[in-house]
Amino acid sequence: MLKAINKVLVANRGVPAVRVMHTCIDRKIQTTAVYSTPDRLAHHVTVADSAVHIGEAPPGESYLNMDKIINAALKSKADAVHPGWGFLAENDEFARRVLAAGLTWIGPEPNVIRDMGDKIKAKEIVEKINVPTIPGVSKVNTEEDITSWLRDKDVAYPIIIKAAAGGGGKGMVKVESEAELSRALAQVRSEGQKSFGNSKVLVEKYIERGRHIEVQVVADKFGNVVHLYERECTLQRRNQKIIEEAPSPSLSEELRQEICGRAVALMKQIGYSTAGTVEFLFDSATQKYYFLEVNTRLQVEHGITELITGLDIVGIMLDVSMGKKLPFTQNEIRPNRWAMEARLNAEDPRTFSPSFGRISRLHEPHGPGVRISSGVYEGADIPSYYDSLIMLVMSAGADRADAIRVMDRSLSRNLRVEGVKTLAPLLLSIIRHPSFIAGEFSTRFIEENMRDLVSTFVEVDHEDEALKVARFVAEISALGPQTWM
Repeated sequence: MLKAINKVLVANRGVPAVRVMHTCIDRKIQTTAVYSTPDRLAHHVTVADSAVHIGEAPPGESYLNMDKIINAALKSKADAVHPGWGFLAENDEFARRVLAAGLTWIGPEPNVIRDMGDKIKAKEIVEKINVPTIPGVSKVNTEEDITSWLRDKDVAYPIIIKAAAGGGGKGMVKVESEAELSRALAQVRSEGQKSFGNSKVLVEKYIERGRHIEVQVVADKFGNVVHLYERECTLQRRNQKIIEEAPSPSLSEELRQEICGRAVALMKQIGYSTAGTVEFLFDSATQKYYFLEVNTRLQVEHGITELITGLDIVGIMLDVSMGKKLPFTQNEIRPNRWAMEARLNAEDPRTFSPSFGRISRLHEPHGPGVRISSGVYEGADIPSYYDSLIMLVMSAGADRADAIRVMDRSLSRNLRVEGVKTLAPLLLSIIRHPSFIAGEFSTRFIEENMRDLVSTFVEVDHEDEALKVARFVAEISALGPQTWM
């Protein structure tokens, strides 16, 4: 029996909230936004049909406050909740409380979120179905547990310590030698407790020059599981993705089918439904791949999969939550384009320090092959309390070279953001780098090439800026105060 969804509360802000709302608008489903005090004029608030204030700026008082969000859904007469990505998107307790309130949860079952959110338990599950995993040790209480594993299994540094409940690139520290071990272990435990409420850690061999490959999967509640092929998410800064593309330039067709098939088998084994992603680490030197994690939510980079398949993944999530079957089979999924995404964050492109303030000028890229997913508008404030992502710039073409050309045009000729610093100069330098164009890169690409990348930045001509200010002052002096002042 189908369960109708007439109004969705989007438990998020910025880019993810607006993205979900766009599909709801297409489906003629009303939406409710939630917002904190500094977000009262935010873009997602203006897009929604209704909005509910849920607290002050700190996330714990607003976007992470389960009671306030569920009360907002009931108050606005929403009958479903979509969490977007980030905040409470992978919180099994929140999913349970949404369901307990009589609302539809647009996501996987809470127990699946719980099991896959624990990296140790997830690794145990995938090992049972013969999905390759990175050599490591899960039961870590002391430094001796790590040094014993290194000695007994003849594993050499570097290694990586991960928060068991971590995600989004947080709670991970690479360790190059035994001298760094004590500090790194304490740091990951502290970050795990602070960010995820769990201080458990696991340790794995660090794969040098690895590449991140993730498989997009969609599934209904009738056991039908289909993959929408893979994405390459290797280019990262501080363990967080910055440029993604689909398909991956790293894989042969044989490996592609194998990895995607393993992802489907895993999702069937855990009883997955709606949209999710299985992430692997690919060692291009040995052509081996290893399971990393299952992301039990909509991924930031889902848009490039939509571009190559023509599907609406948020729409699929809505349909599955209403009890519908997937309207296609695996054989009907035939990607026919190459797509690329650049994450435009409000950050200093040299240091990655957040850049907050008011966007005084904004011109978004347009033209053939361009898709923009934005969370801001000209005049919007970028508050200092939340993630710095302001826009996703996506390009598509007949092949990889074509997608790169469209992305180059978008970043170099059509994008203009003033008032805050953004990563645009770095993104442009990356896609113009010979190694990127050749498809030869790893997760260490940015740190290894940062000096070279920064050297290509086009500096702002401060003399021109000064002339603009002088001209403006002269006009006011000559014409007197204006009505808009």
